[in-house]
Amino acid sequence: MKKILKEIDSMKLHLNGVFISLALRLTRHFERMTQSKVVVALRDQRGDVPGWVLVVLMTTGLVTAIWTIAAPRLTAILKNSLDAMNGIR
Repeated sequence: MKKILKEIDSMKLHLNGVFISLALRLTRHFERMTQSKVVVALRDQRGDVPGWVLVVLMTTGLVTAIWTIAAPRLTAILKNSLDAMNGIR
């Protein structure tokens, strides 16, 4: 029984060493990865939020203005198309 317990303790020590070695290797790989040029370049990309907000607002305004002007004509085109399709049946 003592021999089995001694062997189990030996296995535990070996596994602890393996886990520590694995953790150190993963830490080194992670550090290398976070210092790569790609990761650094991606981290530095912040974007221009006010510019995007302005683009979205201007696009929304243009679509609303064009839709307001063209709505009666677009409605007529759609109605004529649907009436023509009903005439085919």
